[in-house]
Amino acid sequence: MPAVTVENPLTLPRLPQPLNAVRERQVLAITTAPSGFEGEGFPVRKALATIKPQYLDPFIMMDQMGEVDYAPGEPKGTPWHPHRGFETVTYMIDGVMDHADSHGGGGTISDGDTQWMTAGGGILHKEAPPEWLVTKGGLFHGIQLWVNLPGREKMVAPKYQDIGRTNVVLLSSHDGGALVRLIAGEVGEFTGPGSTRTPITLLHASLSPGSQLTLPWRKDFNALAYVLSGHGTAGGDRQPIESGQLAVFDGFGGLPGLGTDGETITLSAAGAQESRSPNMEVIVLGGRPIGEPVAHYGPFVMNTQAELVKAFEDYQAGRLGTIPAGHA
Repeated sequence: MPAVTVENPLTLPRLPQPLNAVRERQVLAITTAPSGFEGEGFPVRKALATIKPQYLDPFIMMDQMGEVDYAPGEPKGTPWHPHRGFETVTYMIDGVMDHADSHGGGGTISDGDTQWMTAGGGILHKEAPPEWLVTKGGLFHGIQLWVNLPGREKMVAPKYQDIGRTNVVLLSSHDGGALVRLIAGEVGEFTGPGSTRTPITLLHASLSPGSQLTLPWRKDFNALAYVLSGHGTAGGDRQPIESGQLAVFDGFGGLPGLGTDGETITLSAAGAQESRSPNMEVIVLGGRPIGEPVAHYGPFVMNTQAELVKAFEDYQAGRLGTIPAGHA
C-alpha cells in the first residue's frame, strides 16, 4: 500500500497519551459494506450504504474503489457527469487518477494524493485513469467521499483543491505503533491541509500488528471508522472489526437522543495480520451534523425535491457548465 509513509513513525509528532479519566466513545454498530460497481464499471464497496442517514450527517456516501489489479485494457473511470450541492473527496491510495472539470480544476493524483472538489452551485467533471495506465494495467485502490453542504452554501462557486501527499500531516500514536495521515480537519492540536466548508475530520491510519490508536475527537463531531484491510477491534469494549466493515461510534455530534459525547475513539490491530496487508488500514472520519433535510438523487444533493428538480432542469439547460475544449 504505497500511500505516504515513513520508516520510523517515532520521528513524527506524537498524539497525546490518553488519560484514564477521559471517556472513550463506544461502538453502537459494526456493519459490512455491500459491493457494487460505479462509473464505467469499476468495483466499489459502499462503506456507508447500510447506516441510517441521521448517523452519517454530514456525510452522504463513501466508496472504497478497488482494491483491484487491472490487466492491460481494463482500467475504468467515470465519464463526464454533473454535481450540485455537496463536495467530493477522492483519496488515491494506490494507482493513478486524472481529474478534469468545467470550472478549470484538474490534475493527476496517485499514491497518497487527494483531490477535493466543491461542486457547490453546479459543475461537470470526470475522473479516469490516464491512457498509459489503460494500456499497461495495474493496481487501483482509493476512496471517494461525499460531504454535504448546508443549505446556505449549496450554491457557492465551485472550487478544486489538489492536496499532494507531501502536504498531508503525518503523526504517530503516542507509542509509535500507528501512523496517522491527517488529510483534513483537526486531531487534537494538529490540523490537516484540506480546506473544508462543512467542518469535518478525515484521516488514514496504519496500525502495526498488536498496536492501539487512541484519537482525540471533537465532542460536536460524529465518528466513523472503516477498515480498508486487516482486522482488529474498535472502541473501548473491543468489538471485532475486519476489512470491509464500518464502526459507528456513539455521540453523533451532540444531537439529542443519539448518545453521550466522548472525547476519544480507540482502534486496535490484531497481533497477526493477513500476509497481503501487514497492517490494519483504517479510514477514520467525522463531522459536525448539519441537521437539515436531505433530498438526494443521483449526482445532486439538495434540501428539497423542488431543488432537485431545478438542478436537473439547470443541467439539461447547460447551466452547470460546459466541457472544456480538448476534454471530450
